[in-house]
Amino acid sequence: MRQRQANELRNALGTCRGAFTATIIFSLFVNLLMFVAPLYMLQIYDRVLASRSESTLIMLTVIAGGMLLVFGLLEAVRSRVLVRIGVRLDQQLNSRVFSAVFRQNVGSSQSSGSQSLRDLDNIREFMTGSGLIAFCDAPWVPVFIAVIFLFHPWLGFLALAGAIIIFILALSNEILTRKPLSEASTASVKANQFVSTSLRNAEAVEAMGMLGGIMRRWDQRHGAVMRRQAMASDRAGLIMASSKFVRMSLQVGILGLGAYLAIHQQITPGTMIAASIIMGRALAPVEMAVGQWRNFIQTRSAYARLNQLLQQVPERGETMQLPEPRGDVTLERVVAAPPGSRTAILKGVSFNLAAGTTLGVIGPSAAGKSTLARILVGVWPPASGSVRLDGAELSSWDKGELGPYIGYLPQDVELFDGTVAENIARFNDVDADKVVHAAKHAGAHEMVLHLPDGYDTPIGASGQSLSGGQRQRVALARALYDKAKLIVLDEPDANLDSEGEKALVAAMEYCKSQGATVIVITHRPALLNTADQVLVLDQGQVKMMGSRDDIISRYARPSVVAKEAGQGKGGDGVTQIQKPSS
Repeated sequence: MRQRQANELRNALGTCRGAFTATIIFSLFVNLLMFVAPLYMLQIYDRVLASRSESTLIMLTVIAGGMLLVFGLLEAVRSRVLVRIGVRLDQQLNSRVFSAVFRQNVGSSQSSGSQSLRDLDNIREFMTGSGLIAFCDAPWVPVFIAVIFLFHPWLGFLALAGAIIIFILALSNEILTRKPLSEASTASVKANQFVSTSLRNAEAVEAMGMLGGIMRRWDQRHGAVMRRQAMASDRAGLIMASSKFVRMSLQVGILGLGAYLAIHQQITPGTMIAASIIMGRALAPVEMAVGQWRNFIQTRSAYARLNQLLQQVPERGETMQLPEPRGDVTLERVVAAPPGSRTAILKGVSFNLAAGTTLGVIGPSAAGKSTLARILVGVWPPASGSVRLDGAELSSWDKGELGPYIGYLPQDVELFDGTVAENIARFNDVDADKVVHAAKHAGAHEMVLHLPDGYDTPIGASGQSLSGGQRQRVALARALYDKAKLIVLDEPDANLDSEGEKALVAAMEYCKSQGATVIVITHRPALLNTADQVLVLDQGQVKMMGSRDDIISRYARPSVVAKEAGQGKGGDGVTQIQKPSS
């Protein structure tokens, strides 16, 4: 299984093997038909002009015209086949790469973002453009040179020397530009990530006058890209100029040598012209390969990055369908850290929640509350321990099947470019009754009706046309939509006024009445009034957990809390959970 995943990109290319084979076969006949023009020229000079036969001229022209028509059709078919290869590759990998990019953003502190999608485009464009055609035509270069040898050995050796020189130039192009192009590509990816991050925080940058500093940092990174690209372009330009000089010199040389041989009657003038045309055709794929070398290097880098992404984020295997969850939640000695970090934020957290329980989570800043929220909904995997829903680990659930039963309102609310209804319906098919039902219980229905087009109002990227409180309510409706059985709310009252806070409390009471398990992270006591239990997190550990009244009374008496924490046990109905031994 791992070997299959490691070769996933290669396997996708392998499914196009038949089309590649057809392209090579078409290339064979296309290159053979390249002899039509020089052979026609040879016959015109050596036969038609000598015999002055109009019928021979007409017949040769008709035959040549027919063969060139076949040549054009084969070229068109070859081009269409390459386009179909690109389309098929895109169909096989586009969704897979798109999914992998999002999963990498969730599960990694460093992500290539949309770069991977651009990499897929680069591979497809190279395969459907002149770059791949040049490499398909290159293997037929020896055939053209062999024909020139048949005309005269001296002409053949001259053409062979030219091909070798141009090949050496192509190899030099690879050696001299590989490193700067690779470094430029890496630096460009990092510079684009910096720009994306800066744009997401444009308001803070503008408000606090940070634009100058951000621009200087961007200029440094962009300058590094430009310097490396300029270095590679300078070297490639010198090699391209040398290649053109060699090709033109060879054209002059083969005509001069052909004229010398014709003067001494070793070849005919027609042979001289035909040899010149064939040599030009023989060197064209090699020279084109030199011109396409930069694209080839970029495509090779894109292939390596894309292959690395698919290996790092393997495709999820099929899992057996589980029954609809009730909402029982169990955490067993969970240790968790941000992806890519070795510093644990949660340290041995354990608790049980029966379905339909409302749990309030409180604690000081940096206690691990948001990390707990991410662990509960499966955004971050635990480093050790287990998170179970109805007794099954979250990793055992199919994400697509579990998603509709999970409601999540993160601390940083993100909406998407679409209508209000589409955002509430999670961009699935919009069920109007379910959308309105969720909005009403989130206290958002009246607010949505006052928007210009109601539920059909486009809200723009990140919900930019809505206020912070409006975005919060729409996101809450999204969390409550349809079948949610486990609802995790991380600081859901951050942007709400008093009316919005009342609507939030009503929404939590409704969820509780429907038997959903609700976990709310908050600093406001009002939201704890609906909680059955309260959990106190401190430095990544459960300091206390118990009934709401007991915990609130104890949390208000720090000295008692400190004393009981030192004893390692709770009292008065408080369940004290110890830090597990290492």
